[in-house]
Amino acid sequence: MNQNLYFKIKNKPIALLQKGKLLFAYLLILLTIGVNSCSKPRAEETASPVVSVKIDKEKITLLAGDEIKINPNFTPQVATPAAEYKWQVLDSKIAEFKVNADFSVNVIGKSKGETEVVLYGPSGKKIVGCLITVQEKEAKYEDDGILKILAIGNSFSEDALESYLAGLAIAKGHKIVIGNMYIGGASLSLHVQNATNNINAYAYRKINQQGIKATTANVSIATALADDDWDYISFQQESPNSGKFDTFSPLVDLYNYVKTRTKNPQVKYILHQTWAYQKNSTYSAFANYDKDQDKMYAAIVDAYTKAKALIPIDRVVPAGTAIQNGRTSIIGDNFCRDGYHLDINIGRYTAACTWFEALFNETVVGNTYKPTALSARDTEIAQNAAHFAYITPNQVTPLVNYQGGGNSDLTKAILINFGGNNATEWNTVPQYTAGTTVASLKDQVGANTNFSVTIVEGFNNRNQSGPTATTTTFNMPSSVSSDSYYGNSKAVWESKSVTQSVVKLTGLNTAKKYSFCFFGSRANSGNENRETKYTVKGTNEVIALLDAANNTANIACAEQVMPNAAGEITITITAGSNNNNSYGFYYINALQLKQVN
Repeated sequence: MNQNLYFKIKNKPIALLQKGKLLFAYLLILLTIGVNSCSKPRAEETASPVVSVKIDKEKITLLAGDEIKINPNFTPQVATPAAEYKWQVLDSKIAEFKVNADFSVNVIGKSKGETEVVLYGPSGKKIVGCLITVQEKEAKYEDDGILKILAIGNSFSEDALESYLAGLAIAKGHKIVIGNMYIGGASLSLHVQNATNNINAYAYRKINQQGIKATTANVSIATALADDDWDYISFQQESPNSGKFDTFSPLVDLYNYVKTRTKNPQVKYILHQTWAYQKNSTYSAFANYDKDQDKMYAAIVDAYTKAKALIPIDRVVPAGTAIQNGRTSIIGDNFCRDGYHLDINIGRYTAACTWFEALFNETVVGNTYKPTALSARDTEIAQNAAHFAYITPNQVTPLVNYQGGGNSDLTKAILINFGGNNATEWNTVPQYTAGTTVASLKDQVGANTNFSVTIVEGFNNRNQSGPTATTTTFNMPSSVSSDSYYGNSKAVWESKSVTQSVVKLTGLNTAKKYSFCFFGSRANSGNENRETKYTVKGTNEVIALLDAANNTANIACAEQVMPNAAGEITITITAGSNNNNSYGFYYINALQLKQVN
């Protein structure tokens, strides 16, 4: 038999079996379909709803320590959002939060900065967020009713602030505390250097509410700033560069240093406009302005006006304009003691009056406080010079009401009393100390002159043991003859050794000659010789000698003295060679000045 045929026949039952299995599977599928088609239909499956989430604030700003609520809104509502959703703040140093029972959240500011509060969904994905900006809360500041001013300055702030401002304020019932960070000649750049390196370089002068000054050496700017809650802080440039705006750039760095260290969040900043030098000043820095006072003043005004835009300045104190106003008066160019620092009396008082008006926004005219050395008229001049400077700070206001009567051609004698007693027709020099000035002296009939007298080198003290009756040509009242200023050239007296004293007359006519006659006396001097030597010097020098012991009738004169080119004559007073007092006491009670040609 053919083997292939045999194989087909032999395997035929296997093929049939396989076909049977397929048929059985097919019938089973049909049966299943039939059963399902006959069963009860099921409800359709429902998909999870899409939830929309919004918050009622997308951006908030709050102060550190403050708290604000954010409310979420779920659509449709979610029964237990805390189970599926989560709040989180991205920077916990800036803000924190607490979740409320209704799943709202309270955000609390912690420190300055920005962060975000975020709501995350069930999948951990961000759904919504709120931008949080936290600002520093300003410290509460309560005004204690005391005006406190700190100057970061030099000798010019010393001139303007330390002598008379407190007295002016107290006289009007104002409470004031004054601080001055003093380094002579300090510039803005030096202040920045000292501040940056925290150098203890300053004499810190502080004047309390009672007007009493205390000085602490070796103090830094940071220490002074922390010492009180200053209402005003003042800046100024050194005088050589006071009219050079291109030197003011360090002001920005100084301000930035100071503002971060002040205790009073409401502090205000001042520029102290300083003054031009005296016309005959010999200070080398005057060359910066071609030795021209008007040019220097104009440059100062321009520089300070521009500097005001560099930092947030509340006000400029126009002391420079006040001094320039005063120079238009009968006092003339006699507001400085050495060509650039202010005269101890009229100069410093004028600057202080300007500060008073600038700080208190109140007229200084009529203020009863004044230096004892100033006459009522000179006080008026200073007060009006300051007042008009405050009204018109950037230009000169001539004091037309105080210009009459002056004449450099002297027709009547000028009588000067060296002692504390006032007398009719006499100009009294009220103090024996250096810097004492009497400006615009009056002649014997009361007419104003351009002349001034200044004590350049002081005396030991005042003596009140002079004669009450005299027979000189001065016709002195006893109030003049009975007291004097004295020195001691040979030995220490009352802890002082005063070998000479110097008096200077200014404003004299350089084309004229003058005579100087002196009276000096000490009663009850026994048999001593108390010869006093008066050396009078202008372009020439003349010496007068007078024995002051028990003197009632004699005067000594220096004749035909011509002023120097600046219109000045100096008088040096000391013991003469015949003086045999063991202390070398010398005296001056009175001086008569006359023009002789």
